Amino acid sequence: MTTTEPRLLWESAPGTPATVTAPELADAAAAAAWLASVREELRAGLLRHGAVYLRGLPVRSVADFGLVRDELISRRTPYREKATPRSDYGGDVFSSTDLPAAQAIRMHNENSYTLTFPGLLLFGCLTAPEQGGATPVVDCREVLRTLPPELVERMRASGWVLSRSYSEHLSVDWRAAFAAESAEQVEAYCAQNLISCAWDAEGGLRTRQLRPGIISHPLSGEEVWFNHLAFWNSWSLDEEIRETLIEELGEGGLPFDTALGDGLPLTLAELDVINAAYERATVRRSWQPGDLLLVDNVLTAHGRDPFRGDRRIVVAMGDPLALADCKPTVAPSAGAIASAGAGTGAGAGVAVGAVSSDG
Repeated sequence: MTTTEPRLLWESAPGTPATVTAPELADAAAAAAWLASVREELRAGLLRHGAVYLRGLPVRSVADFGLVRDELISRRTPYREKATPRSDYGGDVFSSTDLPAAQAIRMHNENSYTLTFPGLLLFGCLTAPEQGGATPVVDCREVLRTLPPELVERMRASGWVLSRSYSEHLSVDWRAAFAAESAEQVEAYCAQNLISCAWDAEGGLRTRQLRPGIISHPLSGEEVWFNHLAFWNSWSLDEEIRETLIEELGEGGLPFDTALGDGLPLTLAELDVINAAYERATVRRSWQPGDLLLVDNVLTAHGRDPFRGDRRIVVAMGDPLALADCKPTVAPSAGAIASAGAGTGAGAGVAVGAVSSDG
């Protein structure tokens, strides 16, 4: 007679992500072995829920996290076209972000603007904050279902445009963003990845890329809202910071800005509608040491709540996906770069952490 191993017990309460509590395990090696034994069921649950919270694991260090990561993620993914400050702990393990604790980070899909992006993200809690600091997640299938049909159709037909200006003072400079030492290396990367680039007289770099904002999951075939349109739109900046930056840099010189691919700017009202759709579908759970959060980066967007106290959340990315394999509704392309306006970087002292990313 054969017996069947007991299935994982899934907890799914309103307002929280699908959660699995691990059995009592001695150490990270035992945790890795357990994860290997339930990996297929976890991956099936991930495809259903979009994100899975794993509670109660003995993950206490970066080395522990790397060990369990290798049981959940088959292939590692490098961090491309960097847009946020991170600490690199080695072994493709990073801090989730080094942005200020008081700053909330809006919902986004990791690297939605690159031609190859991580299919999976794994977050791990080494130190839980005293208050706040959750990594909320949102089902992008639900976001797509609840957005106004006219906005969805505009995105389906035209995609979205990302414009960036690189500065060591206001965002990430081009050397860090492209892991490059020369303009020639940047230009080669941009040519290969359908990005327009232009240099100003002071050696500053501006880029532009058009990407689809709706794609399909390569396994389930489900369509999702997948972009940074609201996240990096200039209306998402604090009003005072936005006005200062536009005054000093010009509208074309902002560190980040987005638009719909039909050439019409996103209005503040449309931004509010998108953010409301994210908010309605958002779930979260407070971090505890040892917790992991496994995220399907196509089905699910993530962010970060403000916090107080020490917070050490690490992240790894993997199982890369090619945009071409996700049935994009618009072909990615580069395009002409708009005039930078009057500003030439005089606002270098203005803090614009709100335009950077990650949970």
